[in-house]
Amino acid sequence: MATLPRTTQPQPAEAGLVETDAPNGAGAAGSPQKALTIGAVCKALVQEFPDISISKIRYLEDQKLLTPRRTPGGYRLYAQSDVQRLRTILRMQRDEFLPLRVIRQELATGRVADTQVPRPGRESGKRAWHTSMSVRDEGGALYSLDDVIEETGAEAKLVRELEEYGVVKGEMRGGVRYFDETEREIISAVSELARYGVGGRNLRVFRSSADREASLLQQILAPALRSRNPGRRKEAVDALENLAAVTTHLKHLLLVRDLRKIVR
Repeated sequence: MATLPRTTQPQPAEAGLVETDAPNGAGAAGSPQKALTIGAVCKALVQEFPDISISKIRYLEDQKLLTPRRTPGGYRLYAQSDVQRLRTILRMQRDEFLPLRVIRQELATGRVADTQVPRPGRESGKRAWHTSMSVRDEGGALYSLDDVIEETGAEAKLVRELEEYGVVKGEMRGGVRYFDETEREIISAVSELARYGVGGRNLRVFRSSADREASLLQQILAPALRSRNPGRRKEAVDALENLAAVTTHLKHLLLVRDLRKIVR
């Protein structure tokens, strides 16, 4: 019986690099770009993100955070812009503990650069920091207690406990207490901690720490924040957001350092 000749040319699902003329992240002068398969993406990012996996990347795609190009055979091909966007998502999960819904909002609003586009400050050699939420009061949506419980899965008893210890305050309107988006996210985070037995009284240390940090940043920028010059005040608010991001990152690094001592 005759045997069919075996092909030695790798198929798209097996090859790490595939030439593509897709405009997404194309090279200079329209030269074909080397697109990556999902396996090659894992290999490219595993050093920075050891827990990355093909299934995790597929899950992020299912959550509408990634939209790689598909070949006629259904294989995923990732341009360099897709890889950079994935790297940004993974860093926001790892460094800022942000839920996917918030990450999606951040990418959509443009507060976070999801491609290698220079950010303000990079031209001067300074690192550009960002916060997951703006310190500016943008008059966002308000949520009733029922809305917060439904969206976060928190128990009403836990929310009342957070109010008692001053972690959240809410705002009374027409006899109904409403919470803004930031307080809703606080409740969501605490509800996750509650699964491990952390209650409102345990969170006073977080509240006290936040109060001290806010006071410190206020002292640093107080004169500019009180300025009647709109331009100077705007610069002060921008600086306040940057300092908030720096202190948040610093706290995370200090926490990770101390936790590493525990697991040794």
